Amino acid sequence: MRRSVYTEDHESFRQTLRSFIEAEVVPHFDEWYQAGIVPRDFYYKLGELGTFGIEVPEEYGGAGIESFKYSAVISEETSRAGVSFGGSGVHVNLCLPYILNIGTEEQKQRWLPPFVTGEQMWAIAMTEPGTGSDLAGMRTTAKLSDDGTHYVLNGAKTFITGGVHANRIIVCARTSPPKEDDRRFGISLLVVDTSLPGFSVGRKLEKLGLRTSDTAELAFQDVHVPVEDLLGEENKGFSYLGQNLPQERLGIAIGAYAQAAAAVRFATAYVKDRHVFGRSVASFQNTKFELAACQAEVDAAEAVVDRALEAIDAKELTPAEAAKAKLFCTEVASRVIDRCLQLHGGYGYITEYPIARLYADNRVNRIYGGTSEVMKMIIAKDMGL
Repeated sequence: MRRSVYTEDHESFRQTLRSFIEAEVVPHFDEWYQAGIVPRDFYYKLGELGTFGIEVPEEYGGAGIESFKYSAVISEETSRAGVSFGGSGVHVNLCLPYILNIGTEEQKQRWLPPFVTGEQMWAIAMTEPGTGSDLAGMRTTAKLSDDGTHYVLNGAKTFITGGVHANRIIVCARTSPPKEDDRRFGISLLVVDTSLPGFSVGRKLEKLGLRTSDTAELAFQDVHVPVEDLLGEENKGFSYLGQNLPQERLGIAIGAYAQAAAAVRFATAYVKDRHVFGRSVASFQNTKFELAACQAEVDAAEAVVDRALEAIDAKELTPAEAAKAKLFCTEVASRVIDRCLQLHGGYGYITEYPIARLYADNRVNRIYGGTSEVMKMIIAKDMGL
């Protein structure tokens, strides 16, 4: 079926991006994969390409295009090539909405121009050791100084994507104790300059997949954060976090769909070239049936993604609809990628083959941004159950 979600502008961007990936990423990706991180200079190249500024208003150096579809194109093209842009997805898809939606005019003028160029890379720090998805249970604190000029930040965060290269980090911290009837009260968002004394990056965590997306532990010891770097209003951080969840979850759904589509592409090419018992693997009926079933699932996921993309650009995507998209697409991707790896035989288990990397990368989709179980809870609640 012909896709109608993209315009000529999107497809022109796709071709530019595909050429960039072939020239600037593919030749170096194995090296980045082994190192477990992309080089910092690569983000300047993404800035020059314009990927960081698509949704940033023109007065701050961006293109001023209010559309999530360009982000979807990036997901599709990186998956198609079997590569990654490191932690840049967090920089744009997770951090930018907070600046645009709750940042003051002064903050936007100060932060957005270097955001667009890649001079300042951003990350967001929510999860803490021992708390997991229970953000209301966080123990990181930010106490206002006696003279009211700064917050004194203390605590630790973990699983922070982009934490190694980040120049600015949106840190969730308690500025007030929780209320008896509202554990979520008292959380605020502070933008921390990583050059401040008392901030440190701990271990770069070794992950099963997404190896080029640097993921780190962070520590804050008496970090003095200027009050001018409070993002939004004090004690309302939890509500701000909830506002961005539909886009975050749709981003994961799109990535999962793109990975599944890439897996079918990789497997189809492999079975045509691979011969066993004097025949190509593609000639066996089981191979045809497996790939046909996988393609049907990918097409269904594509339809879900396209409908959700239209909804988010129209500002109509609800939390429950985003949860449905994430649940469906991530579950589809897990099945499709597993079956496509099986068609590779033993070579599917070797990480020099992109299908093996996809298999590892895909697993976290059902965990971060809210587990599949949490998605089911949200959907059930929306059903009145």
